[in-house]
Amino acid sequence: MAVEPLSQKEIEDRLSELPGWSLDGDRLTRVYRLDSHFAAASLAVHVARIQDELDHHSELTLGYNTVSLAVNTHSAGGSVTDLDVELARRVEAAAPAHGAR
Repeated sequence: MAVEPLSQKEIEDRLSELPGWSLDGDRLTRVYRLDSHFAAASLAVHVARIQDELDHHSELTLGYNTVSLAVNTHSAGGSVTDLDVELARRVEAAAPAHGAR
């Protein structure tokens, strides 16, 4: 996976394929809402597994019925890279199984 920073245009193009995700400063971010704390915790554990598989970790915050992520690539100077987009795609694919919206 490339660790070169993406241009603003490249980030915008990739975000168009990731509903609910946005650029907040120098990070891709998303908040998922779920029906219960247990469902949110289950999604958080699933996200942790994805992060370990990619060896790329976001800020992951578990709330009562929310899961929040914020990610960029430290080895690319804190910029957004394809690795961040891949993490977002994988989380986005896993989230519906937990009832996330």
